[in-house]
Amino acid sequence: MSDIDTMKAEIKKLSARAINMKMNLHDLSEELPVNWQSILTVAQDTYDAFKVLEQARKALKELEANAS
Repeated sequence: MSDIDTMKAEIKKLSARAINMKMNLHDLSEELPVNWQSILTVAQDTYDAFKVLEQARKALKELEANAS
């Protein structure tokens, strides 16, 4: 498997995680004020998941640019 294929597989996993975190944040917002204490934790986890996903997508673009 090439580095590009490996990165694409990793991005797929990271995307699924980010979407799951987004749904957790959405679910939390609908349940408010229940569990309001977890807002910052869930929001930070969601932010972190999307940040890692964005970084991986940038790395993939660089790999693809260098491969051509």
